[in-house]
Amino acid sequence: MMKLFHKDNTEEILAYQQSFLDTHYKEVENMYSQMRRWRHDYRNHIQTMKAFAENEDLEALKAYLNELDNDLEKIGFSLRTGNAMADAILSSKISLAEAKGITVRADAHIPVRLKTSDIDLCCIIGNLFDNAIEASQALPEEKRMIRIYMDMKNTQLYISFTNFTAEKKKTIYSSKKPGDHGHGLVSIDSIIEKLDGYISRNSEDGAFTTEILIPQV
Repeated sequence: MMKLFHKDNTEEILAYQQSFLDTHYKEVENMYSQMRRWRHDYRNHIQTMKAFAENEDLEALKAYLNELDNDLEKIGFSLRTGNAMADAILSSKISLAEAKGITVRADAHIPVRLKTSDIDLCCIIGNLFDNAIEASQALPEEKRMIRIYMDMKNTQLYISFTNFTAEKKKTIYSSKKPGDHGHGLVSIDSIIEKLDGYISRNSEDGAFTTEILIPQV
């Protein structure tokens, strides 16, 4: 297979990947902390609802249940793909994107055990998501949209990320752009090359799409 690029800055990319993983770990740990706090308060929630029921205060009980339901939506995994790492990274990034006024449409299914390591999967998905969030923030809020699709295509994992952009820029294809964005692109390319996969980037009609295929056999 044709090489995607020549790696002349391996140490920089490895350092970037480690920094990226540390940041993602903190994001996911924060999500789990919120879930643990909610479980810790579970008994108090039950006692409060029992008190409302005993007093036959149905309106207060309904309001309390609605409040708990809203809290659970904020702290739980918003996506269930069948892969724990994908669930964690996608859910944390979806939460981050929505907090920035970005609509996310995700359809992701991973029904098999992947050969790809969790670390590589985290770096690929996380960097794609971060780049999409960065590009979306340059748009008016009503135009901010990220579409994600993941599934198996025969024996390959297919990943597609699409986001809208303010304008078509040649630098969006570059793996040499300075800063974290550039390191993110090179990091993705290096992983796809290592896994003997395929990556395509395309910008058309104000939408930027990255498609990836990774063999799993």
